[in-house]
Amino acid sequence: MRLAAYTDNVELGGADISMTHMLALLDPAVEVTVVGVVPAIVERIAATRTGTATRILRRPTSGHDWRSLAAHVTVVRELAPDIVHANLASPWSCQYCIAAATIARRPRLVAVYQLAVPPVSARQRFMKRLTAHGVDAHVGVGDKTSREVEALVGLPHGSIRTIHNGVPDKERPAVPRPRAGPLIGSIGRLERQKGFDTLIRALADLNDAALVLVGDGSERASLEKLAHRVGVADRVVWIGWSDEPARYLAALEVFALPSRFEGFPLAVLEALLARSAVVAADVGSVAEVVLDGETGLLVPPDDPAALARAIRRLLGDADLRRRLGEQGRRLVLERFTATHMTRAFESLYAELLNNR
Repeated sequence: MRLAAYTDNVELGGADISMTHMLALLDPAVEVTVVGVVPAIVERIAATRTGTATRILRRPTSGHDWRSLAAHVTVVRELAPDIVHANLASPWSCQYCIAAATIARRPRLVAVYQLAVPPVSARQRFMKRLTAHGVDAHVGVGDKTSREVEALVGLPHGSIRTIHNGVPDKERPAVPRPRAGPLIGSIGRLERQKGFDTLIRALADLNDAALVLVGDGSERASLEKLAHRVGVADRVVWIGWSDEPARYLAALEVFALPSRFEGFPLAVLEALLARSAVVAADVGSVAEVVLDGETGLLVPPDDPAALARAIRRLLGDADLRRRLGEQGRRLVLERFTATHMTRAFESLYAELLNNR
């Protein structure tokens, strides 16, 4: 079987990392080509699997870049894949790939939706509804995320099947504790979506704890200013970008996911695998793995007071932290590993090819 794995992301994110996990475990007999518009991202994804080919396409300059569409069609025809796996960071991404696969006719097309975010225009929604007819299998990374995408795009209820994201369970050497005392931590891009401003405001109500942030992004400067403004600048440790952010998890008493919106985030899966005590905003499909009171604590998004209360509860109860961490790890191992995800995609590919 020939598989073309496509991403049009211009910044490395969870969608691309999820694809690397899947390709690493995919049946070695599958011939894979990673296709995308940013060489560094394409090469990062391909590097996870020996012998993976790559193709780089010019990034579309507009919503109607006919030259880019023609180049996409040419590559799909040259590769002649049996399956095109389009990894959509939002419901509105990968449109050139989807259109090209539809025009080329031959391949089966799988669209994987990582996140439910509204369109930026009515035209974007209209074009998505047109190209959606060429997709053979719509896949969401969580049950709630699937329903949210159906509503946004206008697909029939239940038409998006769920294959949850998964992460590998592997040993990682822990980093030294960044500082003494109780540590709260989070991992992710420093962007508004991730809600780190909410976490910094919550820290102002947690006098004895420090915050470790692993990641970088366009919001860093404004977050640093906020930390100074609310009086916690001396208790925030800015790690910056890390190729292995999960190495910091063992140093934390509490892992926080304060996001404003999510699909089924990899960071919370990695935290649970590391037996972290997790507090997470109840957004997207997060509640499908963070079971309130069983594998973590859920709080409303954009609510610093509720976030602070939940963190304070965990910091004050070592037995609760330990119980949630153990139960969280058990749940991820049972249902949400990279192996579970990969086998589900292999079954989907076989189903599509058998029904050709």
